[in-house]
Amino acid sequence: MKICNRIKKNFRRKLAAALVAGMMAFSVGFGSVNAADVVNITLDETIQRAFENNRSIKESVAEREQAYWSLSEARRQTNPQLSWSLNAQRFGGDAYRDYTYHNAFSHTAAINIPIYQGGRLKEGRKYARWGLSNADLALEDTMQTVRLQSTIYYFNVLQYRNLIEVYEEEVVTLQEHLRNVNAQFRVGTVAKVDVLESQVELANAQQNLVNIQNSYDVAVAQLNNYIGLPADTVIRPQDTLTYKKYNLDLGDCTAYALENRADAAMADYAVKQAESNKRSAKAGWRPSVSGSVSKGFTHEHLFSGKLSDQWAAGISASWNIFDGGITRAQVNQADAALTRAQEVAAQTREQIQLDVQSYFLQLRAAEKNIATTQASVILGEENYKISQVRYAAGVGTNLDVMDASRKLTEARSNYFTALYNYNTAKASLDRYMGVPVEIDVVRYVESEAAGKTAAESREDAALTSEAAAVPETNEVAPVVMIDFENSSPLPSETVENEMTREQAFQ
Repeated sequence: MKICNRIKKNFRRKLAAALVAGMMAFSVGFGSVNAADVVNITLDETIQRAFENNRSIKESVAEREQAYWSLSEARRQTNPQLSWSLNAQRFGGDAYRDYTYHNAFSHTAAINIPIYQGGRLKEGRKYARWGLSNADLALEDTMQTVRLQSTIYYFNVLQYRNLIEVYEEEVVTLQEHLRNVNAQFRVGTVAKVDVLESQVELANAQQNLVNIQNSYDVAVAQLNNYIGLPADTVIRPQDTLTYKKYNLDLGDCTAYALENRADAAMADYAVKQAESNKRSAKAGWRPSVSGSVSKGFTHEHLFSGKLSDQWAAGISASWNIFDGGITRAQVNQADAALTRAQEVAAQTREQIQLDVQSYFLQLRAAEKNIATTQASVILGEENYKISQVRYAAGVGTNLDVMDASRKLTEARSNYFTALYNYNTAKASLDRYMGVPVEIDVVRYVESEAAGKTAAESREDAALTSEAAAVPETNEVAPVVMIDFENSSPLPSETVENEMTREQAFQ
């Protein structure tokens, strides 16, 4: 088994060396962490690393900044606009033969002020403001998703680590059983078929162990990738899967989710945006008024010559009396978009109730299975001991022993699977209830409804002083590369070595 792992490991290194032959090998790590390091990490540290390095969060931060500048643009639409223009001309030909100059230059400075645009500018500001609130909540929603996914990846590593221990114990047990069968075969108390059956059973167990070790390596690579570490970094989780009773009932969980889920508030803001867009479309039926002031100079030469000036000030108004039904079509289009947004908001709340109910039921089922499988492990251990004693006494068969061994391994696997399902269901339930990460959604919505700015709303809803700060985009982080020169063992080999040392001290 260890030889097989070493062969696979050497093959991977040779393949990587061939792919990068003639090129400079390099690695990019996070902070002081390189792929060759062994990183001790807890669940809280895993989540924090994901918050700092996960690209989905950085994308959401960039989208929020984009929404901020969209609001800034909408606000500036009502500001006066100052423009300056220069016109230069040269005259020639018979028509201009008697002219005293053949060059003309003019400068014009103008200020345009939008006075009334039928409500379009006002609705544009509202639309952009709700878009910024939507982006704030989208960032919170993304962070909740990242917290859940990094937790699940971490639990995957713990689960496969437990299963490695289960299958390691099965291999050790079957190896001991094979030694006993060989000893009895040498003295002629059992048939050769018992030896062959035991060897086949041991080989199958070793194969199962190799597969679980590979799944563990993949789980570690997925976790490393998600939290921003090189994929081949050897991590050492410091937590274990445990059972802690969850006391809330389904009604409390559902009520909390409907009030606190970020995507529910986001759907409401989308409805408000659609309403604003409809009112903006109706502005096509209203007049628009703007004021302007201009001052101009005209002279023969650029820096000298005859100079004349002029100015103008006035108000212009326009009213599209008939546009061929374009405005009506735009209003109907906006009305359909509003209906769609309202349906999405309703569907979102229905999905929230389904999400909470699904994961709550999964949690309760896993909770029941923990007690059942725990009892099965005790019964399986007793059954295996009895089968061994009966076989040694000659009243039982070798098949009974191997069947008892398989059932014991299955019972242990089921127990750890129940623990895993319970913990992942609990993490998922927290996520789909909308348990906050940085901001309280209810307080944010209340603050926004009171007319406060996005920064003030975020400060009011922040759970920590760090969360009150407005998120800013940073430069794109470099791609995390695998260190092809890394000579560290595979993660599963590290676990196996640790278990071997633990067994040596027992």
